[in-house]
Amino acid sequence: MNSFQSLLEKHRVPLRRGEFQTLQINVGRKCNQTCTHCHVDAGPNRTEMMDEATALKVGAWIVRHRPSVVDITGGAPELSDHFRYFVETARSVGSHVIDRNNLTIIETKSHAYLPQYLADHRVEVVASLPCYLEENVDAQRGTDVFRKSISALRKLNAVGYGTILPLTLVFNPIGPKLPPDQAELEADYKDELQSRYGIVFTRLFTITNLPIARFAADLRQGGHWDSYMELLSNSFNPATVSGLMCRSTINIGWQGEVFDCDFNQMLRMQLWNGKDLYLWDITPETLEEQPILTGNHCLGCSAGAGSSCGGALS
Repeated sequence: MNSFQSLLEKHRVPLRRGEFQTLQINVGRKCNQTCTHCHVDAGPNRTEMMDEATALKVGAWIVRHRPSVVDITGGAPELSDHFRYFVETARSVGSHVIDRNNLTIIETKSHAYLPQYLADHRVEVVASLPCYLEENVDAQRGTDVFRKSISALRKLNAVGYGTILPLTLVFNPIGPKLPPDQAELEADYKDELQSRYGIVFTRLFTITNLPIARFAADLRQGGHWDSYMELLSNSFNPATVSGLMCRSTINIGWQGEVFDCDFNQMLRMQLWNGKDLYLWDITPETLEEQPILTGNHCLGCSAGAGSSCGGALS
């Protein structure tokens, strides 16, 4: 039994699937950045991307089941040939669409169209910005990323994001520590970005770095693995469990495989009677009786105020 499961039992907190709300589509691993905290190990040289046949099957599932939310992620999801197909298909059936945007993609010539396109389709932009200080952002996400991010945010503001359209920024800690209080940090972000750059946004999500993939390698290399895992375990908060995203999300990989969450996907944690399960093989009701697969990495979602794709949980 893993440490997370042991803590659930110790505190007598059940973890069961609730009502389905979000289809999260990971379209692939290709990205124009290489961030130190990336749980996907995404980067410019990754080639794993969803093909057309898979995308069409996913689109047909969206039309049939009309999820409340379609959350498109990657890599940089906009690099997918099928990004606009997913946006337009989901919006056509009334789904709220989220674009997990790294901001710098907007600064590339091929994707300069994004601000107006996203605004036209009323897509929520959830954008990575791990600090309002240039040196901290560039240390985590690469040289010149902060400057490009500020430029992209101004372009999003210019088409209504942060005022009439939802613009959410995402904070990840730098190094092996938990995020600070989300509400307090949001207030700091709003003050600093407005006074320094004239930028406005809707809200801030704080997300804990999970000990998998690239961040896990950095922890081990720096000798921080044991202390970070101890921090997560000692910070377990049973009040976060009811809000964990795995309770209401179906996550799929670039080949259409079904997982409980994007983190489980990266760890290839899918056990369905010894074979892969694909989105087009199921309905939302299919998963109601299925257990949620857990591991020690789940401690990251339940530590402190909690962490999910929607920010803090308590």
